[in-house]
Amino acid sequence: MSEHKATLSWSRGEKGFGYKEYPRAHEWQFPRSSQTLLASAAPAFLGDADRTDPEEAFTAALASCHMLTFLAIASMGGFVVDQYDDEPVGFLEKGENGKLWLARIEMHPRIVFSGEKQPTPEDLEKLHDKAHHECFLANSVKTTVTWS
Repeated sequence: MSEHKATLSWSRGEKGFGYKEYPRAHEWQFPRSSQTLLASAAPAFLGDADRTDPEEAFTAALASCHMLTFLAIASMGGFVVDQYDDEPVGFLEKGENGKLWLARIEMHPRIVFSGEKQPTPEDLEKLHDKAHHECFLANSVKTTVTWS
């Protein structure tokens, strides 16, 4: 149906290639929008704290997909959303196989509605549940996603 492309660029430069020596800094380029994001491993894995790590990007991408899907469903349901803010948190945990994985993402959306039609707590739960089940990224991963 559609393709989504990125280009990753990394260079060792003058550094050695021992595990604790080589740089983790690299760039993600998105050709459709001509944007470049400075990326690295997480600091716990010898990365640069001033750059986005893949786990942060994964967390943000999943929360962004949820938000965009939520907005579409709310709009089609006759609700008016004025603002949507979230501070999602991704949790890297050891899996049953002993390997680290981003096991869960907790989203904490704060949503401001306007207009006559205001969602009940039950409506809000249904909107989030449907958004989760319709989100392209949530359908692509085994990570547990919750919201509160």
